[in-house]
Amino acid sequence: MLTFDEIFGEARIMAILRGLPPDETVALAERLWDAGVTVLEVPLASPHGLDALRATAVAATARNRTIGAGTVLTPDQVRAAADAGARYTVAPGLDLTVLAAALHAGLPHLPGVATATEVATATAAGCRWLKAFPAGALGPGWISALRGPFPDVRFVATGGLSATDVPTFLAAGASVVALGSALGDPAALANWL
Repeated sequence: MLTFDEIFGEARIMAILRGLPPDETVALAERLWDAGVTVLEVPLASPHGLDALRATAVAATARNRTIGAGTVLTPDQVRAAADAGARYTVAPGLDLTVLAAALHAGLPHLPGVATATEVATATAAGCRWLKAFPAGALGPGWISALRGPFPDVRFVATGGLSATDVPTFLAAGASVVALGSALGDPAALANWL
């Protein structure tokens, strides 16, 4: 099983390819890979989500890349994501049954957290990488504050962020910043590729 240390490597940006049909998702993934963005997530929440994930996983394999499934809320979605070729799963919250299903499927899982209690619960369950969600509402100060008692945790700031937020969240201690709708601003994003 891959680890998030291996998946993220030196990456500081994670792209969330949300709500697009499969062909458009693959085309955007190809452009991002060409631009140097190596960590991509395809959320399952849209009507096209699973098909887009499956198509992007084929493209990822051809380019020796990994792709993850986002908005994974149930053990059944974990299994569907694994069958579609996802190499990791991401969730907006911390659900230990989803975490267990992901680990059973051989997929590292990135659960969302928004409180110190959730961070403590996730780390007790073996998670070192956590999704700070919704980071836009939590703010960079939340990450700075939580890094104090949890210095070994690696946060992926996600939710409501723009490309101009990247330096602030990285300076606050986020290891990675995830961008979804901000991908529509290529000029601002170019500074972080």
